[in-house]
Amino acid sequence: MAEVLLEAQSLTKHYPVMKGLLRKIVGTVKAIDGVSFQIERGKTLSLVGESGAGKTTTAKAILLLEQLTAGSILFEGKDICQFAPSRLKTEYRPKVQAVQQNPWSSMNPRMRVRDIIAEPLVVNTRQKKKQIDERVEELLEQVGLMPEWAERYPHEFSGGQRQRIAVARALALNPSLIVLDEPVSALDVSIRAQIMNLLKDLQDMYNLSYLVIAHDLATVRFMSHSVAIMYLGRIVEYAEVEDLFTNPLHPYTRALISASVMTAPEEEENDDGRIILKGEMTSPINPPSGCYFHPRCPSATDKCAVEAPEPKFYGTHYVTCHLCE
Repeated sequence: MAEVLLEAQSLTKHYPVMKGLLRKIVGTVKAIDGVSFQIERGKTLSLVGESGAGKTTTAKAILLLEQLTAGSILFEGKDICQFAPSRLKTEYRPKVQAVQQNPWSSMNPRMRVRDIIAEPLVVNTRQKKKQIDERVEELLEQVGLMPEWAERYPHEFSGGQRQRIAVARALALNPSLIVLDEPVSALDVSIRAQIMNLLKDLQDMYNLSYLVIAHDLATVRFMSHSVAIMYLGRIVEYAEVEDLFTNPLHPYTRALISASVMTAPEEEENDDGRIILKGEMTSPINPPSGCYFHPRCPSATDKCAVEAPEPKFYGTHYVTCHLCE
């Protein structure tokens, strides 16, 4: 059995909604609400869902960019939520790095590439300049760039090359987990496959784990070992990647997969097997009663409107849905 690198347990993040001059709390935004998953060492978990589903908030929680309302994060079997700041700096933050979505805005345009990649080493280690320069050149070679390009500025590179630089920066401290927030969505289609192949090669080389935030199901299927489908701050289905794509159980998962087929948007008849959802995701400030998905679910029953389903295992799938019963 593979080693579990990171385990999220009932992650919850609520934001108060304030109104008026006195900033009175009038509601709560439930950005994520009881999210649990595991990431095995050397494996990739993808979080999938519409905008507003809670994917990015979950990623920020893992990166400790958001303070949790409730829940815990176990890393290598240790609850990092109990760590002192000094211990987080030495035992967690260097081992969990991130690659942002937009390679055009994730770098300081006034810094040379050498300094961009070296920054994590300068901040977190006591290596000498010669050691850092050698490490930067090594990282550039590993991501497919010329070491002499270290003296250039970000504007001198294409989008795909910038994303390679971002990957090199994330690798600088030899992390165990990299959070990839839409790593190829801002790139030209012709470049996406190159970056995805690079990430998979680096994963095999360093036994890296990835947490991928993505909309594009083709990217998810190619890169992932397991997939968690999120809707309105909750995971509604969680399974191994091929199990999920070949036999989706939750109605929302089936709709997402069917919508990935390229067809004309005006076609309302799903003769090609597409499932067309009506309306949009409900506001997290005022979620519906019962199952959050029931207002849009084509198969919802009266029970779905009044009783929230509990997540259960159905075969190899972990699903939150009354219909699976």
